[in-house]
Amino acid sequence: MFRMAAVQNQAVEWDPALVQRARDGDVRAFERLYRENVSRVYALCMRLTRDVSTAEDCTQEAFINAWRSLGRFEIRSAFSTWLHRIAVNVVLSRRRQSAAWTEGTGTPIAQIADAAESEWTLDTAVEVEEIEQAIGELPEGARDVLVLSGIYGYSHVEVAGMLGVAEGTCKAQLHRARALLRRRLQRETST
Repeated sequence: MFRMAAVQNQAVEWDPALVQRARDGDVRAFERLYRENVSRVYALCMRLTRDVSTAEDCTQEAFINAWRSLGRFEIRSAFSTWLHRIAVNVVLSRRRQSAAWTEGTGTPIAQIADAAESEWTLDTAVEVEEIEQAIGELPEGARDVLVLSGIYGYSHVEVAGMLGVAEGTCKAQLHRARALLRRRLQRETST
């Protein structure tokens, strides 16, 4: 029905020397890393949280955590992948805290904002906004796997590691997400 082009994990060429300067305490170098990556981190947080305010908070917290943990970053890895992992951990931590406070009632669904860095190739007349809304209405586990694997292009092994689930669970959740999304979008286009 439709295809979503995966967002490249390394959409921006990253400069190991820039990261090293930031690791050495150069605030300006870290500010540049922030500017180069903030839109993708926010888009990821937005897709996972479905709430503008929470996504903004998670994005900020992810960069604060990245600054604090920069000394542990291994420069042989992609900086954006490391940063995405931090952002996912922040979102999951927020969910656990929220669930503890709301005793499982969940968080309200907010209107999905335009995602800054996604590319869409549509074979139907379905609007990107409707797809974003449909993704936002998926159950959390299925949505998380779809966003990380189907949109951002992480492997099942990487997604399973980020979410703390088995690789088989990751594959099952992705299959479930795609099926639910397909049904929802077919229903949308037939009405």
